[in-house]
Amino acid sequence: MLEILGIASGLVIIFAFFAFYLKEILERKAKPERASWFIWSILGAIAFFSQLAKGATWSLWLPAADTSIVILIFILSFKYGTGGVTRRDIVGLIGAGMGLILWYFTKEATWALVITILIDLIGTYLTVAKTYEDPESETMIYWLLIGTAGVLSTLAVGKLNLILLLYPVYIALANYAVALAMVLGRKREPKFNKA
Repeated sequence: MLEILGIASGLVIIFAFFAFYLKEILERKAKPERASWFIWSILGAIAFFSQLAKGATWSLWLPAADTSIVILIFILSFKYGTGGVTRRDIVGLIGAGMGLILWYFTKEATWALVITILIDLIGTYLTVAKTYEDPESETMIYWLLIGTAGVLSTLAVGKLNLILLLYPVYIALANYAVALAMVLGRKREPKFNKA
């Protein structure tokens, strides 16, 4: 059963990307936030190897599929994306870079994973902020499906192990946060120019 959940989490990510997000990117409806996808490309690989070092098995399908897709989206963001040079992006990239330096000096997989998640949170913030300001620049179903993949991966861990649960739980919450930013952004009252 755990292997089915783990494989399903990876397949959901692949399906979400190819069925929804890639199409919307190529149609210029979805506009990936470049700085976020850059951060996530680096961190996906770190999270995968940290989880592997801590003994994850079937739950590795999530970070493996996710990292492959994230790198592809980052590459696509050069032509179809947005951001990467705003003050918010630059501050986020500097913060992520400082976190990576800290991560480099961390020799323990648990701390590396915690630092990875904190850096990932910077990328999530950048996308959440962009999505709240421009809710039509993202694809709701994509973020909901990736959050669901995080839930499936959480279940695939199969035991109460905080370190193994930390990354997939974070993935679920982070992706649902982007979807929530879309909802809240659409409900914002429009700004009216005062004469």
